[in-house]
Amino acid sequence: MINVGFIGCGRIADLHALAYRNSPEARLYAICDPDPETRMRRQAEWGPEKAYADYRTLLDDPRVDAVEILCPYDQHEPVFLAAVQAGKHVACQKPMTTTLASADRMVAASKQTKKVTKITEIYLQYPPIVLAKRLLEEGSIGDPMGLRINCISSPKGGWHVPARTYEQQVRIASLGLGLETFDHGHHEWATAWHLLGDVERVSAWIDTLNGIVDCPATVMWKGRGNKRYGVCDFLFCPDLEIPSKYYSNDEMYQLIGSKGLILVNRGTGDLFDRPPVSLFDGAKWTHFEDVQGDWAQGFIGAGRNFIAAIQGREQPLLTMEQGREVLRFAMAVTLSARKRREVFLDELDHPMPWWYAWRRRRRERRDCVVRTQTRGRRLFGDYAKYAPQARELTLRLPERFDATAAGEWECVIALTLTGENGVGDGQFGLTVRQGRLDVMADALPENSDLSLTVPAGVWAAILLGKKRIETALMQGMIRYSGQVEKALPLRSAFRI
Repeated sequence: MINVGFIGCGRIADLHALAYRNSPEARLYAICDPDPETRMRRQAEWGPEKAYADYRTLLDDPRVDAVEILCPYDQHEPVFLAAVQAGKHVACQKPMTTTLASADRMVAASKQTKKVTKITEIYLQYPPIVLAKRLLEEGSIGDPMGLRINCISSPKGGWHVPARTYEQQVRIASLGLGLETFDHGHHEWATAWHLLGDVERVSAWIDTLNGIVDCPATVMWKGRGNKRYGVCDFLFCPDLEIPSKYYSNDEMYQLIGSKGLILVNRGTGDLFDRPPVSLFDGAKWTHFEDVQGDWAQGFIGAGRNFIAAIQGREQPLLTMEQGREVLRFAMAVTLSARKRREVFLDELDHPMPWWYAWRRRRRERRDCVVRTQTRGRRLFGDYAKYAPQARELTLRLPERFDATAAGEWECVIALTLTGENGVGDGQFGLTVRQGRLDVMADALPENSDLSLTVPAGVWAAILLGKKRIETALMQGMIRYSGQVEKALPLRSAFRI
């Protein structure tokens, strides 16, 4: 039996305690809170053997095996470091801390212990999100492409929140860390990271209703090394009563893939009268009515993950390093709103962040397909020099054809290359059938689905990776006719 101690017994501790109720593996052995009334009440409610006023005294208790840190997050670092030093297993409530430097000290300390350390992020253990992750990994919606999150909050509805909790939240908000976009936002940034992977950059617009609540707000982000995008909207509705057993807010998630979508219709509250999870696989809807949609289940799952990690059955989620990455995401959101510009997550770790961001923007500006074009300049580049290679590169297309990416795509393409730089016109037929590409030279197919006319040099530059096909299309370098939708798999199938 693992003896667990709670450091902090505020409102949210009600839900953390559920993980240890009737557990055969762990029990809530000790609690700590500086407020004597809270200690007495919690001891009566939960029945722990020990109750302490000072967390250091709890950490000195040799019978305490593990602790959950549930105090305000601007106090997390010293408590975490002391708990690691005391040789305890540690689960630290999100957000892990208030600065990346503080997070680095916590990560470094975690590497010096053989005990389990983790950041408690309950949304990653919330059954609807767990199901969405599984459906995604099973390929139910194809390649993930984007995520839309709607967060709605209100002063009406939900459970009673003590004044002491509000005072703590406002005190931390005065540090410039928003109640919605930073504190609660950690859930959304962790979920986005969990479903779509690492984030490269963010743009955020954060307004306020009263100088305290950071709403309305819209946050956008782009995935690292891919074209996965996400948007999260935070809206505060002062006259809307939100049905909820917990806080008066709710969330909805729309995860969109290349061939379907997943909807998670329930978060903290019960605002939406829909199944917890719905899946459209490109052919039909499947509604998952039996998945547990009570928000408290995330807390139970997170606590049980902590115990399973201590026993060696599971990996902790989040690890300290993962928690730092989510924190960096949250920090970038705050910085973007403050600086009124796009923020790269990597600039937060760079010794000269302004220079890093300027260099990235300058380097990437030339790839923007919607930038203003000015006549009289060689804006599109001189690609005629590649024209002599166009014929050979086209004939070798079957070597680079990706049948897996093509899937069930079938298409006949009539390709005309207009001559330049001493190279005459060329005509080709490209036929994709049953996962195979055949190239016919010096003639156009009689019945084509799609016709393309491209300067020979531009076509060669595209095949050489020196020009993007979508950029050439938008710049008017490619003329086309026929069933344009047939061209959609062209880029991935030919790897251009």
